[in-house]
Amino acid sequence: MPHDAAAWLDAFPKLAALEPDARDRLVAEAHPVTLPAGITLFHDGDACTNYLLVLDGSVRVQKTSSNGREITLYRVGDGQTCILTTSCLLAGERYPAEGVTETEVRAIALPGALFQALLAGSTGFRQFVFAVYARRIADLITLVEEVAFERMDLRLAARLRDGADRDGMVNATHQELATELGTAREVVSRLLKDFEHRGLVALHRGRIELHDRDALAHLAGS
Repeated sequence: MPHDAAAWLDAFPKLAALEPDARDRLVAEAHPVTLPAGITLFHDGDACTNYLLVLDGSVRVQKTSSNGREITLYRVGDGQTCILTTSCLLAGERYPAEGVTETEVRAIALPGALFQALLAGSTGFRQFVFAVYARRIADLITLVEEVAFERMDLRLAARLRDGADRDGMVNATHQELATELGTAREVVSRLLKDFEHRGLVALHRGRIELHDRDALAHLAGS
């Protein structure tokens, strides 16, 4: 096995432990890709041709409604794969959403034919694919529960709490927060204005400064 191939397999220990024949084929036919930040990796309606294993970087997977509203479904980060890609390859369907690179992304691409061959012939690869798929489905169920049942002010407080840097700054626009939370920008702006009036935050262009992290954490946890 080439040294550089062994290096990327370290990010996916279960793939490194595949049956020898399957591992050798994976190494021989998969290939590295580097994707710049800010590109659309796949559009709603595109055919799926590759299974990507992300080594580092972030891909945001989002859905846009007919009226232009967006919601972030999930992100694919270091050591992860995309469940919509898995679903499309398994079912032979087209993408029902779009994926956008938030940063430069380094990944390993498995052609669709290789994915299908390993899925059919390797128990280890099959277990890897479905274990990752199951975990991400659970994340999507959590998102559905949050959107359907939780108050938006509590979700926004949690997003600010979790997204702040050590200086208490959240670098995000109102529209970006609305997209992540699956609501309208006007709703986020109204809630942020209320938070500012209560002394919890200070609003700046393209960023939000947290003034009372404890109160935000208490609100998020309520």
